[in-house]
This record gives sequence, structure tokens and C-alpha cells, in this order.
Amino acid sequence: MTHIYGIKSCGSVQKALKFLDTHAISYTFHDFKTAPVSREIIETWVKTAPLSILLNTKGTTYKILGIKALELDDNGKIEWMSNHNLLIKRPVIEYKDQLIVGFDPSYYEGIFLS
Repeated sequence: MTHIYGIKSCGSVQKALKFLDTHAISYTFHDFKTAPVSREIIETWVKTAPLSILLNTKGTTYKILGIKALELDDNGKIEWMSNHNLLIKRPVIEYKDQLIVGFDPSYYEGIFLS
């Protein structure tokens, strides 16, 4: 089953959910705000997708917390992401043996519709 992580108010998450709904692809949704993901899950993701893709450096949370100024190593970044899930780029989709981060309609078509 496809599992999507994110927050309902995120535009990219809304687009991803709409894409999946439009193409009748079943999924479960995990909301970061109501049920934060653990460090262990993030560490599993990092084995599949680079941390540079998973850490949302363009988001408000990243800027407000001043993460850039901290000059964190990978372990520090993972720690911050586990304590502040809104630092994770959205959506994160677990699909078969893949981890898909962000929303790109042409990429989604290649993965979900082929």
C-alpha cells in the first residue's frame, strides 16, 4: 500500500493527494501534526533518499528555527527533523520499495501510472 506523510494544509501534499485520488490509487495518510514520525523512520528514509532532499531548507520552520546558522552535521539534521517534523519536505511517499519526496506530476505519472 502507498503511504503518504505530510500535513493537510501543505499545497504540495494537497496536489499529491488529488493526483492519487484522480487516478484511484489507494493510500493511507500520516499527518505530521497529529502523529509525528520518529527518528527511526527518518533514518530509514535517509537510506533511500538523500538528507539534502528530505530536509526542507526553503520552509518557514527552517528559517524560524535558524537551522542554517547551526551548521549541523547529518546526525544533527536528523535530530532536528525528528523533533520538528515540519522540517521534512512534503509529501514523503512510501510506494513499493521507493521513497518519493515532493510533488512532480510528470514524475508521479511515470511511477504510479506505468
